[in-house]
Amino acid sequence: MNWGKTARSEKSLLTGPSPNPAWDKLMAPHGFTKEHNVPRSHVFALLDQLLVDRSFGGRFAYKDGWRGLTKNGDLKLWDVIDDKYPGQDHKPFKPGTAAAANPVCLSCKTQDHILDWAYMGDPVPGAKWSRTSKVNEMAKDMSHSLNCFFCHDPHSSKPRVVRDGLIQALTRPEKDTLWHKDAKATKIDVKDMGVRGYTRKIAMLGRADSKLMCAQCHVEYNCNPGVDPTNGQPIGMSDQRTNHFPMTDVWNITKHYDNLKFRDFRHATTGALLWKAQHPDVETFWNSTHDKAGVECKDCHMPKVTDPKTKKTYTSHWQTSPRNYLKETCLRCHSKWNETQAKYVMDSTNAHIQGKMRKAEYWLVQLVDRFSEANGLGLDEAVLKDARRKHDEAHAHWEWWTAANGAAFHNTDQAKESLNRSMVLAQEGLKILDDAIKAKRAGPAKAAMAVTR
Repeated sequence: MNWGKTARSEKSLLTGPSPNPAWDKLMAPHGFTKEHNVPRSHVFALLDQLLVDRSFGGRFAYKDGWRGLTKNGDLKLWDVIDDKYPGQDHKPFKPGTAAAANPVCLSCKTQDHILDWAYMGDPVPGAKWSRTSKVNEMAKDMSHSLNCFFCHDPHSSKPRVVRDGLIQALTRPEKDTLWHKDAKATKIDVKDMGVRGYTRKIAMLGRADSKLMCAQCHVEYNCNPGVDPTNGQPIGMSDQRTNHFPMTDVWNITKHYDNLKFRDFRHATTGALLWKAQHPDVETFWNSTHDKAGVECKDCHMPKVTDPKTKKTYTSHWQTSPRNYLKETCLRCHSKWNETQAKYVMDSTNAHIQGKMRKAEYWLVQLVDRFSEANGLGLDEAVLKDARRKHDEAHAHWEWWTAANGAAFHNTDQAKESLNRSMVLAQEGLKILDDAIKAKRAGPAKAAMAVTR
């Protein structure tokens, strides 16, 4: 356990990427308003997924209470936590919680079910678990977070990926992903592993490409039910769209989901159908300054380090911020810098983008509040529809950056341009509503003046 790392934290703290009170207003009534955690180390991913307030409604808890936080990462999951409501259905058990977890959520945290899960999680004969399984029962069958075989073939140790949503994205006929458009993209060899009577797939990589390895989880992906924006009908877990990787950038994400006919939730105040991002880290990094220079995820987050006792050099699998070993990361290329200068650049870019996020939130809050004013005035539905579309687009250009990890440094220029775009779109939505409200209120006033004459 590294006690120097940041403690378990919440993104909606005042100092977080998505602080309240704006967060809950802009995301209402989505489950992420219940708890929006900052990720801890990978070894805690499954544990934290089971404990977070939005996922299992308070079902799972540390056996030792909050003292469980002192457990090392080599813990045995079910020695540390237990089910406080065994035998009961998946639902919220405690106030202020949600039961938003589903089987696809778990696939990002663990692959303990890899042999019991058909391709895309389709419910087929013989597969023990699927997208439609009872997630509380499936969770009890999982024990390990971020298995080695996510990225390494267990027989040869050669590089591979196993997440079905990613494999589907890289092989879909549209060829519309960032990978397809990259002339230097690593080649893949997809293999059907369906020896158990149903289709299972893995993809062997032409080289150890950490962008693709990390893209198994550190990407935006659908992992929940949603709504078809063309007809307002619900989309359930039986629909394959609930396990989908867009693998596109912030400029194309709204269009992608338009074509997919998918939105995550309807906003409580505006009625707009909106998107909830996951963690589009790889997509943000793709085509960035560092990416174009040939830097990969592993160069900054998994550098070569030397054991001080044995003097052996190995690839670190701590997978943490380069701030924690600047000599092995930033200073390898920026040789004229020292550690203080490297941190200065990181802190400066982060502060700049956090400032842009607060401004984008301000204008989105103004737009939501104006909807509150407009809702009781009987405005024309066409006007509200136009304003909702602006809300949808402005929201996407803000929400992308609340969900992305390290976005300020991964692609500073893109983050700045996108957040500025969010502000402009929110302001355009405001003008649509303000003009309509002004005209609506002017109508009765003119009528009253005509009567007095």
